[in-house]
Amino acid sequence: MKSAVETLNPTRVRLTVEVPFEELKDSLDAAYKKINQQVTVKGFRKGKIPARVIDQRFGRGAVLEEAVNDALPKFYTEAVNEAELNVLGQPEVDITELKDGETLNFTAEVDVRPAIEIPDYSGIEVEVDAVEVTDEDVEKSVEQLRERFASTTPVERAAAEGDVLTIDLEAKVDGEVLEDGVASGVSYTIGSGELLDGIDEAVTGLEAGGEATFTSQLKGGSAEGKDAEVTVKVTQVAARELPELDDEFAQLASEFDTLDELKADSRKRLENMKQYDQATQAQERVLEKLLELVEVPVPEKLLEDEVNTRKHNLEHHQLGQMGLDLAKYLEIQGKSAEEFDAETREQAVKGIKTQFVLDELVNKEKLNVNQEELTEHLMRRAASSGMSPDQFAQAVVEGGQVPMLVGEVARGKALAVVVEAATVKDTNGEVVDLSDEDETETATEVVEAAEGTDEKSEA
Repeated sequence: MKSAVETLNPTRVRLTVEVPFEELKDSLDAAYKKINQQVTVKGFRKGKIPARVIDQRFGRGAVLEEAVNDALPKFYTEAVNEAELNVLGQPEVDITELKDGETLNFTAEVDVRPAIEIPDYSGIEVEVDAVEVTDEDVEKSVEQLRERFASTTPVERAAAEGDVLTIDLEAKVDGEVLEDGVASGVSYTIGSGELLDGIDEAVTGLEAGGEATFTSQLKGGSAEGKDAEVTVKVTQVAARELPELDDEFAQLASEFDTLDELKADSRKRLENMKQYDQATQAQERVLEKLLELVEVPVPEKLLEDEVNTRKHNLEHHQLGQMGLDLAKYLEIQGKSAEEFDAETREQAVKGIKTQFVLDELVNKEKLNVNQEELTEHLMRRAASSGMSPDQFAQAVVEGGQVPMLVGEVARGKALAVVVEAATVKDTNGEVVDLSDEDETETATEVVEAAEGTDEKSEA
């Protein structure tokens, strides 16, 4: 077999392959054997029909077609390996010449990964938010904890802001009560912003046994989006009582003995959260700078496939779980279909470029993924998918996705290498030291978000 490569553009090549006829012998033998098992000829046992009889009865052309279909993938793969091509997707194959007993010639056009030159990235500089936890942040955190330990006491008075009501609801559209428009014993906190627009104004001032009617647009159910006449009846008014902020509360709500210890712990947790957010922000901004430095041609077919995959996952999985269609989603987002398409295409381009550039860095820096790193990544992905690690691992193995997970971790390590070489300063002008952070894992999450891998895995 002889092959040659012609570069059509930076992301597409044409292979020209010439195969001497004798190299088709195994495929021809396999073709005769296969046809033997499929047909019957009077006077011959099944599977024992001579080749000349098959040629006479069914035509040599049928045998050649079967043999060529069997042989093409093998010869194509040999040509790809010989040329050391990094192909993307399936090739477009065209048989240019087939002479019985002489030769098989074919061409194959296929997308390939573009050659990428990684420049010096040590000069990358980015700015991130400073890690600052104020007394107000701590007070807000403690107050949220306090809210969780609030108690309710029934009262005989008019309902007011913050009260917890027990209510019955009935919704009518065009004068007819909806089948799914009746609910009893619903708990509702005035001012929470839950349930229906207008309900706060309707129930404020009512005592137990009182009722009111108001008009509101339904947010779900069989009449979603329609205006309904809603009757609400209050069956109980209860006041929320917050515990005193003292040492006794600290002992009730935490493992600490004093309120000061609880506040100190809240401050530390907030600092850790902001440090994590800062590290993520640094990695995102370093990745943006890196992509700006590298010229990356994107194969058009690969881009179209990626755009279609993202749209499919959004429409049929993410929005489906929320009970929305694309039109409603765009309405909520305040976007036109054209804006959505442009945004999706832009995200897809970024995802492809991210993968190409970081894969090149993996090769350049000779980065490997060990078993411990892969296991940690698998466990995190399992947790985000809602599956147990064993279930997720089984699904990954059965789906042949282990190389995909290895690639995700490797690209995360590549980004971590770039971040380590970059200069990261906060808004106060202080150099940020990210060495205490788990750079590889957070970088892997940033890479997944850029590539859209997290969305696909959820779908």
